[in-house]
Amino acid sequence: MSELAQQIQRFLDSRRRENVSEHTLRAYGADLKQFLEYFSPQGAEPPALAGLDLLLLREWMADLYARKLSPVTLRRKLAAVRSFFHFLHREGLIGMNTARLLGTPKTPKTLPRVPSAEQTNRILDGAGGQTERSSLARDLAILEMLYGCGVRVSELASMSLDDIDFGEQWVRVRGKGRKERQVPIPSKAAAAVERYLAERVAPPGERAVFVNRRGGRLTDRAVRAIVKFYATLVAGDSSIHPHTFRHAYATHLLSDGADLRAIQELLGHARLSTTQKYTQVSLTELMAVYDRSHPKA
Repeated sequence: MSELAQQIQRFLDSRRRENVSEHTLRAYGADLKQFLEYFSPQGAEPPALAGLDLLLLREWMADLYARKLSPVTLRRKLAAVRSFFHFLHREGLIGMNTARLLGTPKTPKTLPRVPSAEQTNRILDGAGGQTERSSLARDLAILEMLYGCGVRVSELASMSLDDIDFGEQWVRVRGKGRKERQVPIPSKAAAAVERYLAERVAPPGERAVFVNRRGGRLTDRAVRAIVKFYATLVAGDSSIHPHTFRHAYATHLLSDGADLRAIQELLGHARLSTTQKYTQVSLTELMAVYDRSHPKA
């Protein structure tokens, strides 16, 4: 095994000990594997760590651009390499983190597509009418929690029975970087979860809130499929996904006067700038109303 391959493995092991999420570890692993393959064409020995200078890193970036990767993908791969080089520098294996000198690709500023409160509730109400679905109680609880609590799909899938306090109507949410936060559960979502739990079937010892037909924890992918099914069936829109409800949660809170800092805490955003994009969504909607309604628009 080459020195570069060995240090990539050490880096991933180090991140795992730091309790980085499995999703992040998989992304780091995939991006650094491709980084290693670029510098090991046809099984050739990659350069020594000290030889990975700025010129070689720029050649690697040029290859990524030539493959027509999206700016978001480019930024993710660059972040993985920067984190790896930070590790190498911290371990004293290289003199400086040359990856920091690489320019960050700019991403187009796109606003998330957010359904109105009426459209969102139409999907939830329409889903409730699908009485032939054997898993309807579970599915409705999932939809109500996604919109009522604004959680990420991974956070919803990882919820355990001990995380929900029905008395105080709070749920403990495990977010990115293993950070925990408490989020209030609206009465409608709490009622939906209680109805589902009354008929939930799972083996002894299974603590997952949302389970599949075999009684095991429901996966992120399964939750996405459930949301897509009802969005397509009720609204005829297969582009709606779990994060759509998270966007709707934040935007509707902001539109109704919620404080931006409070929304940041509820969403579990590390930076306020991440939350501020919802102010742009609200302004865009406000301008649309103005254009439709004002006689001088």
